Amino acid sequence: MREFLSAATSFPAVPFGAALIVVVFFWLLVLAGAADHHSFDGDLDTDLAGIGGVPVTVTVSVMVVVGWFTSLTGAVLMHRSGTTGLARAGFACAVFAGALLIGWIATRGFVRCFRRRFPDEPPPSRQDFLGRVCTIRTGSVSSDFGQAEVVAADGSTAVVQVRLAGPADGAALTAGSAGLLYAYDDAGEFFWVSAYDKALDPGPPPPPRPRTAQRTGARRTPRRTG
Repeated sequence: MREFLSAATSFPAVPFGAALIVVVFFWLLVLAGAADHHSFDGDLDTDLAGIGGVPVTVTVSVMVVVGWFTSLTGAVLMHRSGTTGLARAGFACAVFAGALLIGWIATRGFVRCFRRRFPDEPPPSRQDFLGRVCTIRTGSVSSDFGQAEVVAADGSTAVVQVRLAGPADGAALTAGSAGLLYAYDDAGEFFWVSAYDKALDPGPPPPPRPRTAQRTGARRTPRRTG
């Protein structure tokens, strides 16, 4: 036990030990709901180090844990070797650099396995609603007022703001009527909607007809008799 404490409180294990305390305290805050595990995603670019694709807090935590264990093992071996002076300082610096390298390699392997098992999916966007049929939920829709309910591709529903370009079509879009979302206004954060008539929807195109097999061979001409 004394050997373990001596190695843990000396270089090169002590920097990783301090970082480990910070990591443990941070994850306790996450469990308590006082912090978010995506807090530092916009502050650090981990793609340059080949460990991007997962939250920064996760990659840093893995690197710190692996680095601490590696440096602690190296510190124990250094104490048992009995080296002193410059040799001991060089050994400690080599263990510290090796712990950083092993921590980075282990974190990179973890990120690759995570990416392979959980591939990136594009985040949901309001552009996904374009071309979908909605149901008007307000009494009417005008150029500055209106709401509609639309069903997403995953089956969930959302209430979106809609606007009507032409005032002449206002009577066609009342509560319960169907509309077609055909454009999105980024500045106003609303969809342009038009009246939708299901009877005019041609539906999906019919499947192509299979080609009939062509007859091969030369045609015989009948002989004239007489």
